[in-house]
Amino acid sequence: MPQSSALSPDARDAALRALEAGGDDGELDVLVVGGGIVGTGVALDAVTRGLSTGLVEQRDLASGTSSRSSKLVHGGLRYLEMFDFGLVKEALEERGLLLTRLAPHLVRPVAFLYPLHKAWERPYVGSGLLLYDAMALFGSRAGKYDMGVPKHKHLFRKQVARIAPDLRTDELHGAVRYYDCQVDDARLVMTIARTAAEHGAHVATRTKVVGFLREGERVVGVSAVDLESGRELEIRARVVVNAAGVWTDDIQQMVGGRGSLNVQASKGIHLVVPRDRIRSECGFITKTEKSVLFVIPWGRHWIIGTTDTPWNLDKAHPAASKADIDYLLQQVNTMLREPLDHDDVEGVYAGLRPLARGESEPTSRISREHTVVAPVRGLVMIAGGKLTTYRVMARDAVDAAAASLTSAGSALRASITDRIPLAGAPGFEARTNQRVLLARRIDLHISRIDHLLGRYGSLVDEVLALIGQRPELGQPLEGADDYLAAEVVYAVTHEGARHLDDVLTRRTRISVEMFDRGVASAAPAAALMAAELGWDEARTADEVDHYLRRVEAERQSQLKLTDQEADEARVSAPELAAPEVSRRR
Repeated sequence: MPQSSALSPDARDAALRALEAGGDDGELDVLVVGGGIVGTGVALDAVTRGLSTGLVEQRDLASGTSSRSSKLVHGGLRYLEMFDFGLVKEALEERGLLLTRLAPHLVRPVAFLYPLHKAWERPYVGSGLLLYDAMALFGSRAGKYDMGVPKHKHLFRKQVARIAPDLRTDELHGAVRYYDCQVDDARLVMTIARTAAEHGAHVATRTKVVGFLREGERVVGVSAVDLESGRELEIRARVVVNAAGVWTDDIQQMVGGRGSLNVQASKGIHLVVPRDRIRSECGFITKTEKSVLFVIPWGRHWIIGTTDTPWNLDKAHPAASKADIDYLLQQVNTMLREPLDHDDVEGVYAGLRPLARGESEPTSRISREHTVVAPVRGLVMIAGGKLTTYRVMARDAVDAAAASLTSAGSALRASITDRIPLAGAPGFEARTNQRVLLARRIDLHISRIDHLLGRYGSLVDEVLALIGQRPELGQPLEGADDYLAAEVVYAVTHEGARHLDDVLTRRTRISVEMFDRGVASAAPAAALMAAELGWDEARTADEVDHYLRRVEAERQSQLKLTDQEADEARVSAPELAAPEVSRRR
């Protein structure tokens, strides 16, 4: 039977007990290591096939790569140039499913202009986009999903100037407007985790795997540590699925050395600038010498990215250097009438892509296709891929576990996640139609209701119930007017937030959407969290102090010229240990 999807503190405690007990027969069917987009996708796929499922994540949901992407759900237009037609077709199908069936409350269309600098580019780019739309349309007509976005359109210089007054058009031959989709990647991950929990998966963050349990050559579970209490535990499972992304090599070392996957971390950075600094109705996309440049609408902001460079330093906190920021500003300024400078940058974030390593290829040329291997019985490892195709990756990983999960005369049930709407999707359209009534009922401006609907979907009822019980939570969070105080409380009571970082960086985007990087919001948000998590004054002060140190470390790293210097500056603010763990040390 469906359970509550809330990832509350009590739910985490219950999940840890269930993981250690291993269910009715003392072991889970599937244990997933890694709480990013792939790991949560695997947990949802497994549990909806009828498998007892657990998931452990050493930090927070989406705390690695999965909260630091370009936030696009897209087919991968540039992969057409690499003749990777299968990947594009697959990704477009997933885009359609997410937009129209699985997560319509989180995924929405976004328009891009592809500027044409030479006359010959129009037929070249136009033919590529014609194929792109045709692939999407073919999938929709096959009954898999609705296309969900308009088709591309050719524009001439005067039309481009009207749509994007701040785009330099003097040397353009026009542009092509096309559509993809965007999503708050961290919220997507958290919502998938909640959906998995609703169907019975046991989800425990801040739980670090430190070794594997073996019986002969077979992996039968993991040894782990609850980082909130320091308690050690053993979790037994018929299959362990490693979905640790750029930490794949570290996990392979625990199994006795380098395994079948060779994963390379590629760093991509993004800048966030105010929306009023670039007047345009659409985003932009263009190729650079090293990667692809996106200028993506993001609420009252623009996201500008990205870079694509090898990274072999700290994986938990990849740092953006001044050279990275200068490169993006230089690239985007070639397109703009009024150049941007460092003073326009509200926020900066850097993420690592886990890529299957090529022999000599630069990371920008390595395909995002994923790889699944089973190096020893009882262990499945998956790496590569892209956010858009997480569901396919998850399905393939659980399929690969079939040999360990099936017994004589039985078969693993097929994946059904293409028909499982994520939490907040059922009833979303009805709530959207009722937005005016909701605004009147709770006495909030309709723009606030729209904001909440775009983050919670039909789960908006739970947020509004909080405000109904505690009207003061209907006020904007101090220092971040775009968010309500209720959203901080809800992040703790329903979305698994355990630390201030979790709220300001992933449940909201305050850390990159405000010029002060969330400094003014830190103490008010921590006070709201303290009341829900039972923090005393010292613990609350520690959380705020750690966040402020993190912000300063990031600012300092962004003044350094090299990756090495930036990394050294960033890691000067280490992870915050829970008081119980600190006392044990």
